[in-house]
Amino acid sequence: MSVDAPRLGAVKQLGQHPAPRHTVAHLSDPHLLAGARLYGVVDTEAHLQRALGRLAAVHPAPRVLVFTGDLADRAQPDAYRRLREIVEPAAREMGAEVVWTMGNHDEREPYAQGLFGEAGDRPQDRVHEVDGLRIVALDTSVPGYHHGALDPEQLEWLADVLATPAPHGTLLAMHHPPVPLPMLRLAELIELHDQARLAEVVEGTDVRGILAGHLHFSTHSTFAGVPVSVASASCYTIDPAPAEALVSGVDGGRAFTMVHAYADRLVHTIVPADTGREVSAISRDLIPQLEAVSIEEARELASSKSSPFNLGDA
Repeated sequence: MSVDAPRLGAVKQLGQHPAPRHTVAHLSDPHLLAGARLYGVVDTEAHLQRALGRLAAVHPAPRVLVFTGDLADRAQPDAYRRLREIVEPAAREMGAEVVWTMGNHDEREPYAQGLFGEAGDRPQDRVHEVDGLRIVALDTSVPGYHHGALDPEQLEWLADVLATPAPHGTLLAMHHPPVPLPMLRLAELIELHDQARLAEVVEGTDVRGILAGHLHFSTHSTFAGVPVSVASASCYTIDPAPAEALVSGVDGGRAFTMVHAYADRLVHTIVPADTGREVSAISRDLIPQLEAVSIEEARELASSKSSPFNLGDA
């Protein structure tokens, strides 16, 4: 697609809400391997590249790409190197900052060295601020285990960060989601431990939303009065309603989530990473027509069942 092609995001305000203040792309669980396919089948590199290709068509482009963990399936240094080679050029093209978050498959030393050039013998908690929106990447990993936890020092650090509100509020990015798991009860064994302690820190602060991964399917809930959005994986997904297996991983159904932050709310939109067969479409040729008429005329064109647009003559 030409970068000069008209997009609906460039059109004047058509509804009751203004444009969002912030646009965030939430991706999770790429599980990259160095020169191999996951389970011998899943091409994690190709799937990540496909998701980023889909993301390049989103307008307005995100200012932040948030990855919520399990970046490298076996924490191989070459996998982190390859991750940067794939993601960072795409992010630069969009004009976006990248926020990395630790997952249970990541290991602190190769993660910190490969992504930040630092020693990694401590929790990988970091603060990012983009145009007044603060994003706190929390390391919920537990060395040697797959469940999640935050130690007292991390919670104290987070409370100190949140003690000063950000201009446009805060998003927490973490791998293990602090939500019930009714569709994947076995995952309760590797959930985030001691969630009540985190709730005590979050409640009453400027935290507007929590972004998480780990489950390999999209789901939503609330935590300490804050909306929680769990993104699907870019590598493979977990079928939440398998026919026979207790847990079924499938090579399909991948997605990422767009997060649009308004002054008073967040809007989460799940974007399939794989395109389906198009069965209907509205041409971009409509954009100049919308720009040339009043809002009232545009609404009549779109809403009236007898308009040329809805009768197929537009």
